[in-house]
Amino acid sequence: MSWQKDNLSRSRAAMPVVALAGILAIAAVSSTVSHGITRVGLAAVFIVFIGFGELLRISLPGHRDAAPLGGAAALAYALLPVINGSAAWYGIPQTVTVVTIGTLVGAVPRALAGRPVSIDAMARRVISVMVAAAIFRPILGTGVFDPTHPTWQLAATMTGAAIAAAAVDALIAAAIRAAGDHAPLSTSIIDELRALVGISSAISATGVLIALAYPLMGVWAFPVFATPLMLTQFSFRRYATIRETYLQTIRALSRVTEVGGQTETGHSRRVGRIAVMVGRELGLSERVILDLEYASLMHDIGQLSLPTPIPGGATTMVSQTDQVRIASLGAAVIRQSGALERAAVIVERQADSYRPCDGDPDATLPVECRIIRVCNAYDDLVGSSLEGDRKLQAVAQLQLSTDREFDPRVVEVLTRIVERQLAHSY
Repeated sequence: MSWQKDNLSRSRAAMPVVALAGILAIAAVSSTVSHGITRVGLAAVFIVFIGFGELLRISLPGHRDAAPLGGAAALAYALLPVINGSAAWYGIPQTVTVVTIGTLVGAVPRALAGRPVSIDAMARRVISVMVAAAIFRPILGTGVFDPTHPTWQLAATMTGAAIAAAAVDALIAAAIRAAGDHAPLSTSIIDELRALVGISSAISATGVLIALAYPLMGVWAFPVFATPLMLTQFSFRRYATIRETYLQTIRALSRVTEVGGQTETGHSRRVGRIAVMVGRELGLSERVILDLEYASLMHDIGQLSLPTPIPGGATTMVSQTDQVRIASLGAAVIRQSGALERAAVIVERQADSYRPCDGDPDATLPVECRIIRVCNAYDDLVGSSLEGDRKLQAVAQLQLSTDREFDPRVVEVLTRIVERQLAHSY
């Protein structure tokens, strides 16, 4: 499946981050062991709560993983100002050690139970919490604040450290996504900020509140301030489940033309997969790519209204008039849902030439339409074939029509993707 391939490529891109987090964790554990652990009981309490939060890790839209409760507990330990009425003097190495152990305590049972374990998310937590600790704990040791008498300046400093940690986490996640998807870093950063700003804000606020309240409330600070975050986590999980079910329903509906014999088996899914890859590499945002995927999966649904099926379902082999008719009929069907207007527009205009004969309004033709037109033509030429020569011949044929029929940028990106896939297959 395409999402599995996405996860594999992103896992490869995350290896440097995982290696860096591993080095930092090993160094921190070694330092902590050699110097001893300050407040062993306190460290054990936070390890338990971090591990519990890791057990409840959730999947967010866009194949993202998050452990809000574990992240908040880890951040709280990095920002804890007071222990039993005196300043918490443990340093950065002990913070990283406790967070690493707590994360592993929660991850190991998940792995043993066969549930997914996000190594890159765990690595990002180690690095981001270390950033928060590196900002806050040295300031705490300078005596600028009296941690036994919390002030707004202390709270502001803790909040700033939490925001910095969240920003670092988003930047690392964006870099991994950009490298794995061959997408522009700027687009990936915007997507990550949009996707994580809600949950990251909740994690940061909860972590700061637990750190401020723990000296007074003890372990009761966790359930009191983590309960709203847990409810938020359930809401995010429900939203992600609904969105995934919605996409699965569209994927199932896209097979109607295959079952009816109008299109080749797997055609819509292949076009959707290739279109998403092209869209990412062109720098489209996740919101646009989601509409692109919907439209790609349903781009041939108009063929259901044809009295005689097109041989092989290859719409690129019929006249331009018939292509436009099929696209218009498909858009009309999609509009009946009342919720996919953008996808309907894309499907309706997918048959338009890149440079039509009656002018040159290519700027008005949505890029999603140009992508589907190219990817559909490519799959019509290649189908389910795994032959490398056939794929190269197909993109070469598309390149011959970039003067009018196909967007040359889209064809160029598709060519790179095909060549990269062929290189990896050898």
